[in-house]
This record gives sequence, C-alpha cells and structure tokens, in this order.
Amino acid sequence: MVIVPNSIPRPLVRTNQWMIVLSVLASWISGLTWLMLIPFMAGMSGVLFNFNPIMRLAKVFLKKPMSSYIPEDKQQQQFNQWIAIICLFVSMVGFALHWRVIGFVFSALVFLSALIAICGFCIGCFIRFQWLRFRQRRQAHR
Repeated sequence: MVIVPNSIPRPLVRTNQWMIVLSVLASWISGLTWLMLIPFMAGMSGVLFNFNPIMRLAKVFLKKPMSSYIPEDKQQQQFNQWIAIICLFVSMVGFALHWRVIGFVFSALVFLSALIAICGFCIGCFIRFQWLRFRQRRQAHR
C-alpha cells in the first residue's frame, strides 16, 4: 500500500472512537461525568497541537508499517473530532449545571456517532460531504 499524505491509519482512528464510546459509557454507569474529559482533552490536543495522546499511545501497538493500514483522511478526522469535542463539552457543561437532559442528549449524540462510525458509517463524513456539496452548488450559482 502507498503512503497517503495527510492521512491517519484506520486503527488509530478506531482506537480514538472506542475511547469516546467507553468513556461516555463509563461515565453513564459510574455517574462520574468527568470521565468524558479523557476523550475531550485528547481531542482538543489533537486539533490544537496535532498530538492526540490516545492515538500516539495506540501507535506503539501497531505491528505493521503505517503505510500498510487503510488510510483515513486527516481533514475529515479533524472535522469529526471537532463535532465530538463540541458534543462532549456541551454534555459536560450540562451535567455540571445539573441539566441532566442536555448532558445525556449530547453525550448520547457523541456516543452513538462514534459507535456507528466503528460499525462503518461515519455521520461526520456525511455531514461534511453535504456541507461541501452545498457550498459548491452555492458557488456554481453565483
């Protein structure tokens, strides 16, 4: 397989998605909503400093060369990470302010999005595709 510039190997993306799913699930079960800080802080670090500690740790466990894994588009993953960060932030603020419905709704959104992505359909990818398509159509009509 050829190295694809600006890509992230799929196992690293999957690890990040599983961390979101497991952190949210653990916070629901335990009532410790601060557990959502783990994927939130890792995601913020990833988009702001291009260093996601979860992905960096997972990279150590990859056995094959990076280029041998299915590549995921880095820009798309950044877009998806922003959605996750926003949902986690709103959820944590909701729980902190004792607005449990807001906390659960937004944590459920990020939980389901990550779980569905693990199963093979990326909701963030669909949203970004529709947004880019809308912008392209709008520019074509000018």
